[in-house]
Amino acid sequence: MVNTPGFRLSARFADVKSSPVRDIQAVIGRDDIITFAGGIPDADLFEADDFAAAFDYVLTHQAKRALQYASTPGEPELREQVALRLARQLPTHPDQIQVTSGSQEGLFLVGMALLDAGDVVLVEQPTYLAAVQAFSLAGARLVSVPSDEHGVLPDALAAAIAEHDPKFVYLVPNFQNPTGRTMPLERRRQVAELLVQTGTPLLEDDPYGELRFDGEPVPPLASLPGMAGQTVIQNSASKTMAPGVRIGWLRAEGDILRALEIGKQAVGLQTAVTDQLAVARYLATCDLDAHIVKVAAAYRERRDAMVDGLRAILPSQASVNRPEGGMFLWAELGEGVDTAAVLPRALECGVAYVPGWPFYAADPDHSTMRLSYVTNTPAVIATGIERLARAFGW
Repeated sequence: MVNTPGFRLSARFADVKSSPVRDIQAVIGRDDIITFAGGIPDADLFEADDFAAAFDYVLTHQAKRALQYASTPGEPELREQVALRLARQLPTHPDQIQVTSGSQEGLFLVGMALLDAGDVVLVEQPTYLAAVQAFSLAGARLVSVPSDEHGVLPDALAAAIAEHDPKFVYLVPNFQNPTGRTMPLERRRQVAELLVQTGTPLLEDDPYGELRFDGEPVPPLASLPGMAGQTVIQNSASKTMAPGVRIGWLRAEGDILRALEIGKQAVGLQTAVTDQLAVARYLATCDLDAHIVKVAAAYRERRDAMVDGLRAILPSQASVNRPEGGMFLWAELGEGVDTAAVLPRALECGVAYVPGWPFYAADPDHSTMRLSYVTNTPAVIATGIERLARAFGW
């Protein structure tokens, strides 16, 4: 990052590099690029009429509130609706909810509330790129814990806790970004028991959990015995409703709620009231579950189109998983392949993806890449896979 004359950047920004996802976003708006890069919901699936009605109601009946300053924790109607939804799996009171401007702000607030320079955060290998950025900006040292197709390995997690005494563990148990993997119930029980025994806090990131295509839902780690009081769990409207409203929320118990509120006051005072009230109205009057069923059916078809299409062309040493839900799948192309090096040629061929290496806090696997199947129809996915094949020479 280049310093502007007259400004001296803080040490935390001095070595910050641009995100590869951000770099790719700069080109994927082109009509000639098929993007598998971002977890961008298909706008054709948004319930635009329902949102129009919700915003119309808010501005017709609640305009003075909607256009005014408000309390930092969030609007009571929204906190109540969120609590009701969370209570399906985890007893939740509206007072345990802190509204955020999307999940990304939630990551930043937790980092700001809990982390001092040099503190350790334990993460999966690989993990969500934006969490790495948020916690690193707070001064944390991220330590990767070995993981398999079912998530973090309990024995490895126990060893890392004993060695590093982390401030907290960060996990994405459902349809993880970037790998799409899901932690099964027995693994969750093992991880929860370990965290309770050691008193280690957890940040459970669950933006994708309701987008399940196959199998049965698995309860959140926060709902397992002893975990509710030492877990911050976060979610948002972005993946199931619409990312443009920028509404997210955190559920926590105890003193951390006050710290999160103070942090939120410092960052932005409050989340947009008009959006909060509109999302609350939407949740109160519309059938979100039916919408999720419709979206999941479309995404299931697209997942299958991408997985089956890739498996038909990948060389023998390569592999790609079939997630049970969510927005992403993970490809491992094998030794000698550098997906970052191939990306410029892929863009020339008219297709975009995200190389896997930025999702590693350490020891990256340069043969990996993350692909999102949710944005495009099966027909467009097929064309994109043909372009990938040309780029990689398959």
